[in-house]
Amino acid sequence: MSSTSEFYRNFFTKRTKELKPAVQSAPGWKLFGKVPPRENLPKDSKIIQQEYEARTGRMYKPPPPSARRKNIEFEPLSTTALILEDRPANLPAKSVEEALRHRQEYDEMVAEAKKREIKEAHKRKKIMRERFKQEENIASAMVIWVNEILPNWEGMRATRRVRELWWQGLPPSVRGKVWSLAVGNELNITPELYEIFLSRAKERWKSFSETSTENEIEDAGASVADREASLELIKLDISRTFPSLYIFQKGGPYHDLLHSVLGAYTCYRPDVGYVQGMSFIAAVLILNLEEADAFIAFANLLNKPCQLAFFRVDHSMMLKYFAAFEVFFEENLPKLFLHFKSYSLTPDIYLIDWIFTLYSKSLPLDLACRVWDVFCRDGEEFLFRTGLGILRLYEDILLQMDFIHIAQFLTKLPEDITSEKLFSCIAAIQMQNSNKKWAQVFASLMKDNKEGDKNHSPAPKS
Repeated sequence: MSSTSEFYRNFFTKRTKELKPAVQSAPGWKLFGKVPPRENLPKDSKIIQQEYEARTGRMYKPPPPSARRKNIEFEPLSTTALILEDRPANLPAKSVEEALRHRQEYDEMVAEAKKREIKEAHKRKKIMRERFKQEENIASAMVIWVNEILPNWEGMRATRRVRELWWQGLPPSVRGKVWSLAVGNELNITPELYEIFLSRAKERWKSFSETSTENEIEDAGASVADREASLELIKLDISRTFPSLYIFQKGGPYHDLLHSVLGAYTCYRPDVGYVQGMSFIAAVLILNLEEADAFIAFANLLNKPCQLAFFRVDHSMMLKYFAAFEVFFEENLPKLFLHFKSYSLTPDIYLIDWIFTLYSKSLPLDLACRVWDVFCRDGEEFLFRTGLGILRLYEDILLQMDFIHIAQFLTKLPEDITSEKLFSCIAAIQMQNSNKKWAQVFASLMKDNKEGDKNHSPAPKS
């Protein structure tokens, strides 16, 4: 599949927001410190002249055309240029001092406008240079991945060179292939198996639509779990998936495809069913893989311990992940950790949404895909390392906030977050505590939990 940025360029355009009608104003008059009353209609110039003559008792002779607009070699093209204009013929002419002052003010306005224009031009050139450099790097990296790494995947995937290249981000043209290889297929799902479960989903869809509606199910008192597992609920969630792209919503090119993958999964794993957040994960895979391959990667990805714990809402396991996260939170960001503690702000408030969608809902799509790149390389540890990277990036801002504002900020992160800044902060996070790495800390928490369960188990009956 092509890159996510290509989807932006080639397939979809954001809808243009309706422009509000321009507010009527009189900028030329404001320059002279007077604003005509809004409720009065503008008078004709002849009427104004007649009123002036009646009030003064004398005729006003405008200066000859040749005497007007001296040293002005242009027609005013904006309200800025109005400052150089002579006053209307029916008003007293400007004094020499006022005309000079207006000329100086106009020159200052033009100079400031030129500065802004030059600054914007430099900014555009810098962005273009960075984009060109990035495209060159992607092109050269693609050659290495296609010709050297992928043909020798098992032997090269763990080498230092490949891991460093991987960290820099996968070329969009090979991203799907690398994700599939890295996630693996421990479940041994085949394209034929996908078609079987898709057929079952379509049958259930048909029977479901013929027998009842979602409102009838809710009225009947169906449990939350039953409604989450229903295929009908998938339709509601698809409409909320990447709404700004307009590709997964009804009528979009990927609506039916996303519906199919999610529907087939609910039939494949009825013990898990459909849970909100799944649609974002499936959508990202669909953007980078063919339909059957996207389903295979989706099912295997959700079968990983961390994802399974969250999507099955295993509270005990989720608490272990939160506890492990806090160990490294305190180690890397002690000030922010204490700040959060002072407000009793626990990781579940912001981490659940990040983990459920693998950051695809919280971060810009291109940046989320780069997070996925390294997540496929490093596993669940990188998800929590990314969370700490986000907290590090905005540490100074978060330290100034209270509970409500922190929760709101982390729920909806700034849209201008860049991959360079975020990955720089992620790289600075040390996933080691008392010489223990993430996996060791998590295993230790699991061990303590088991021992605690033994100590609190009831005594055997005599």
